[in-house]
Amino acid sequence: MKPLYTILFVFIFMLSCKSDKSETPTKDKKELTIAEKIANAHGFENWKNVTEVQFTFAVDRDTIKGSGRSWSWLPKKDSVYAFDGNDTLKYSRKNINSTSITPDRAFINDKYWLLVPFQLIWDTTATISEPVKATAPISKTDMDMITILYPSEGGYTPGDAYDIYYDKHYMIKEWSFRKGNSEEPQLSNTFENYRDYNGIKIAIDHKKDNGKWNLNFTDVKVKTEIKVF
Repeated sequence: MKPLYTILFVFIFMLSCKSDKSETPTKDKKELTIAEKIANAHGFENWKNVTEVQFTFAVDRDTIKGSGRSWSWLPKKDSVYAFDGNDTLKYSRKNINSTSITPDRAFINDKYWLLVPFQLIWDTTATISEPVKATAPISKTDMDMITILYPSEGGYTPGDAYDIYYDKHYMIKEWSFRKGNSEEPQLSNTFENYRDYNGIKIAIDHKKDNGKWNLNFTDVKVKTEIKVF
C-alpha cells in the first residue's frame, strides 16, 4: 500500500497541471475592421450561402412611381439577367463586351445601392477612412462616419467618395455621395425599412430630406443553398 503522502502529492500535481492548462491565455482573435463590423451587421457572414439575388430598382418622385429596372444575379457564377419588358438579356460579368457594357453600368449602380455594406469588403481597391463623429445630413443627429474613396482610375465612376453614417449596432442609417471626392455632396439619402432576406439585411428605402424622392427596391428575393435560421 502506497504511503498517504505519496497519493496526496500525485493528486495535488494533477490539480496543478489542470489549473495551469486552464489559465494559459489563448491567442487573441484578430480585431475586426469597421468595414467588417458593418458588413457583418448586415449579414455578410451569410453571403457565402447566397446563390441568387433578384430585385427591382426604382426611383419615385412625388406621386410618380418609377418604372424600375429588374435584375437577377447569380453571384457564384457572376452571371446577370437584365429584364426589360418581355426582353431578357443574360451576360457574364467575366466577359463584358459592347452589348453588355451599358446594362452592366446600370447593374453595378443598382447592386451598389442594394448591397453597399458588402461593397466595403468587396471593393479592395478603395480606401476606407478611420471612423469619426459627424452630424448625419438627413436626421441631423450625431453618428459614427467612415468615408470610402475610390481610386482616380478604373471602374465606372473613378474618384468618387461616399460618407457612410452608422449607428452603435453598425447598421447604416444615411450616406452622402461626393462625385470626384468633391467637398460638397451631390446626394444624401437615408437607409431605412430594413428587411431580412435569409440572413441578408437590406434597406428597402432611401429617401431625401424632403421626403418626395425615394430610391427603393421591390421584388427582392435572396436564394441560398441552405436555410438560414
